[in-house]
Amino acid sequence: MGNADLRQLAAIEDVPFEDLEGRVVAVDAHNWLYKYLTTTVKWTRDGVYTTSEGEEVANLVGIVQGLPKFFEHDLVPIFVWDGAVTELKADEIEERRAAREKREEQLEAAKEAGDRVEVARLDSQTQRLTETIHETSRELLDALDVPQVEAAAEGEAQCAWMAAEDDDVDYAGSDDYDCLLFGAPRTLRQLTSKGDPELMDLAATLDEHGLTREQLVDVAILCGTDFNEGVSGFGPKTALKAVREHGDLHAVLDAEGREMANADRIRDLFLDPPVTEEYDVDLDLDPDLDAAREYVLDEWEVDAGEVERGFARIEESLVQTGLDRWT
Repeated sequence: MGNADLRQLAAIEDVPFEDLEGRVVAVDAHNWLYKYLTTTVKWTRDGVYTTSEGEEVANLVGIVQGLPKFFEHDLVPIFVWDGAVTELKADEIEERRAAREKREEQLEAAKEAGDRVEVARLDSQTQRLTETIHETSRELLDALDVPQVEAAAEGEAQCAWMAAEDDDVDYAGSDDYDCLLFGAPRTLRQLTSKGDPELMDLAATLDEHGLTREQLVDVAILCGTDFNEGVSGFGPKTALKAVREHGDLHAVLDAEGREMANADRIRDLFLDPPVTEEYDVDLDLDPDLDAAREYVLDEWEVDAGEVERGFARIEESLVQTGLDRWT
């Protein structure tokens, strides 16, 4: 589910990083990077991540500051990038674009008014994963030897599939609740936050509510997802009650005298999403810190003061006892 409504139903608990040592997580790259990108832009002077040519690469600051959390806890990340946009998601993307354009207009007005607080807030909300951000993120991750996978479509669907079907992958990693609907057995959330992450458990969620995964998807569709607006009057609890009572989405719609376009297509997108099995990742990582530093500091002119601590943390993690994967 694209919004947070599903949190009311999901089985979620904190998990100590110590319990994750030696594990592998397929990370929803867009979800992870966007959070660091917006945080960096909001709280960091723009001169830190703007080149002499005027290109903004706040993503490089975010990556260097965010990756140590994985390295220090021997949690191996595989970054999974979104592929083709799903046709049914086009309306959602258009709504986001319109909202961003409105915030961009507000941003220009705040700049003209000299409102620095409002400028910082709106600037962080108008960030986009531009071609430059995509390319530089991939190249920096390559230098740090972090494996990457190109998804067939939705990145979180690919992460969920990998967590369910790839014996080498233990978790999906995303703050998007869609991972439950896409069938990720276990999802790590809050990987960009301070402190320990959260563990979202699919089996525990289904057991708690007496649902099948198909029924959980039906509950989400009734509430609304990235692919549909949902049915008026249905929130998580009312949708749960209705699906329990009637059995599935179509039975609920029939009982309510409602119709839903593309209901079966939306269902199939969650239950059988397009994914790729054609990827090859090496989990024995060997980061080239000299190349990474040169790329960030020299090629893209990022202020050393914003990234040196991150690089130092990565370097320190490489010599810690027991981190065999990083040597």
